[in-house]
Amino acid sequence: MGATVLPVIAALYWGQGVLIPVALASLLTFLLSPVVSGLEHLGLGRLRAGRPIAVALVVSLVFSALGGTAWVITQQVLALGSELPRYRGNLMRKITDLRGAGRQGGLAAVQSTAKQVLGELQKEEVPKGESKPVPVVVKSNGGGIWQLPKILEFLGSAAFLLVLVVFMLIEQHEIRNRFIRLIGHGRLASATRALDEAAARISRYLVAQTIVNAAYGTALGLGLYFIGLPYAVMWGFLAFALRFIPYLGPLMAAVGPVALSLAVFSDWQRPLTTVGLFLVVEVITYVALEPLMYGHSTGVSQVALLVALAFWTWLWGPIGLVLGTPLTVCLVVLGKHVPALGFINVMMTDEPALPVDVSYYQRLLARDSTEGTEILDGYLANHSLEQAYDEILVRALSRAKRDRDAQRVSDEEVHAVYQAGRETVEKLSARRHAASEDADTIESTAIDEAPLVLGCPAGDEGDEVALLMFGQLLRPTDCTLELAPAGALSGEVVTLVSERKPAVVVIAAVPPEGLAQARHLCKRLRARFPDMKIIVGRWGDVDEDGDRASLLEAGADAVASTFRQSRDQLLERASLV
Repeated sequence: MGATVLPVIAALYWGQGVLIPVALASLLTFLLSPVVSGLEHLGLGRLRAGRPIAVALVVSLVFSALGGTAWVITQQVLALGSELPRYRGNLMRKITDLRGAGRQGGLAAVQSTAKQVLGELQKEEVPKGESKPVPVVVKSNGGGIWQLPKILEFLGSAAFLLVLVVFMLIEQHEIRNRFIRLIGHGRLASATRALDEAAARISRYLVAQTIVNAAYGTALGLGLYFIGLPYAVMWGFLAFALRFIPYLGPLMAAVGPVALSLAVFSDWQRPLTTVGLFLVVEVITYVALEPLMYGHSTGVSQVALLVALAFWTWLWGPIGLVLGTPLTVCLVVLGKHVPALGFINVMMTDEPALPVDVSYYQRLLARDSTEGTEILDGYLANHSLEQAYDEILVRALSRAKRDRDAQRVSDEEVHAVYQAGRETVEKLSARRHAASEDADTIESTAIDEAPLVLGCPAGDEGDEVALLMFGQLLRPTDCTLELAPAGALSGEVVTLVSERKPAVVVIAAVPPEGLAQARHLCKRLRARFPDMKIIVGRWGDVDEDGDRASLLEAGADAVASTFRQSRDQLLERASLV
């Protein structure tokens, strides 16, 4: 893989002069495409040149607004530069205030120590009789005509970007089709889904972020205007633009206004108010506005996004920090639909790396009951207890049995999984009883009249734990469930049934084990008690059809693969007693 990745990185680095404008134009195309499509749907699409007209209108308005805003900001920046010397006195007074505060208490000692350390570090030994040479500094005039090439380069890049956006918007469908033909040979469906998903995610993300950032910049601009800070329009626009930079943007946007407030205002109240304004607007935007507008995430985990941003910044500099998020989204989508790039989707997606039942089982194997409980509690927040038992706990028991049969885990580790499952069921049972203490009192006569049900583990302790789960899903008035000991012989179970005379026998056989034992027990019970109602629970992932036929042939009345099915079968047969 390194032989492929390294040339790609080298091409991205050496070709950044062309690739960066293309990436910027692509993002602007994703951003403006919904607006162009909206104009087409409003009626321009019926014209022969409808799309070019829509593109011309949208691009003209957007770039005119950007150009006008850039001109206003430039004028304010130039005016600010000429006014800064007027605020030197305020800055000197604030520095004096800070020095005055530093002369008291422990801060003075820290400052004194720091000065001494810096003084020692800055000392240079000069031999006696020699004088320290004075460095000669040659200054060049960086202004004037020497700036003309940079200005022309910037204008050329802007013109190239504008033309590229126009043609990419006009030829958007054709570009998409050519890209599908290029990479989608034999994979037309997956290539189409990848492009559609990438376009939808990036467009949604860019539109939502533009709206959020516009609201953010407007709120800050108005707040700074009412505080009295000069050039509030400039600071609001910079806040809007800098917030496109993930994580660092808001901090960078706050530095300029806070520093200017220290220079402009003679008191401390309004600089502190400026800091508070940024904090309040950022918190409101992060807590309320972003969840409302984004709706769905970009599909990239936060850690992966930080690593990706570091990579794009190293590769392309500051512009890579801005382009990093949408480019990473494209890579994740491609990794989802292109098998050769599947590792990208695994490493960077925000979807869980493991299914919830696998994660729970893995934590039990690691003897980490705390995180296992957290996984289960998180699942119970949106699912019922019955679903948690069917989808997580009983599957953990089944996985433990499979791994033991394949000699991937030891008997001790399997016993630890069983014990953790038993403790979890007991905790959930105690929690359920505590929650029902305030409920209506159940009449004891109804409980006494409930039919007796005998639960029989077909195999080991795992089947017994599964029966504990099943019993917890039954109401006291439905039946009274008694459990036979795990590992009991079939003859002992027959004797117990003869003594207790239950209405129904429930045999638990969690796969992949227990099928032979369950068949043998069904045959023994059917031969001794022809009218006995027998239900077998093969809870968990199993070859349901094959096992059901085999168990029904052995004498079972019903076979179920979920707790819900077993409960319905039990209540139906218990009501006939």
